Amino acid sequence: MKYTYRLIRSKRKTLSLEISKDLEIIVRAPLKLSKAIIDDFVIKHEAWIEKHLEICARRRAEGISSPLTEEQKADLERKAQRVIPERVRYYSTLMGLTPAGIKITSAEKRFGSCSGKNRLCFSYRLMLYPDEAIDYVVVHELAHIKHHDHSKAFYELIEKYMPDHRSRAALLKHR
Repeated sequence: MKYTYRLIRSKRKTLSLEISKDLEIIVRAPLKLSKAIIDDFVIKHEAWIEKHLEICARRRAEGISSPLTEEQKADLERKAQRVIPERVRYYSTLMGLTPAGIKITSAEKRFGSCSGKNRLCFSYRLMLYPDEAIDYVVVHELAHIKHHDHSKAFYELIEKYMPDHRSRAALLKHR
């Protein structure tokens, strides 16, 4: 095997790969899954690992992932509290989908989420991105109210209201 990794087991059903800020490879796995299957998963994803290690290393070298100051975080959170509910109201009306609630979080690894009870959460870090990217995340999470998955129907719903969703989603990968 080309890479060593840190294994984190938990009550989950799937395997996942992550590259930490310190360029550590982290594999999350179900509690009882065999080490052989996990190793095979890592081997099959070596190209992905290599690509993302390079991206993370480049970002680190360019200082892109430098931490925000407390003042910057507070400013971003205030802006998110102002901007995101307004965008949710706009697209909610347009799409005919109403969330059970909206919450602004400090999540670092995801821009938004939709709970099983249709409560939407958005990271204040979204405010670091262009309006087009923010609107994409809003539409994406609203679409989860109707489709709690990433099925073809889910993406068709997004495309109906945001035909350029792919280029908007790509904006989220450039920070």
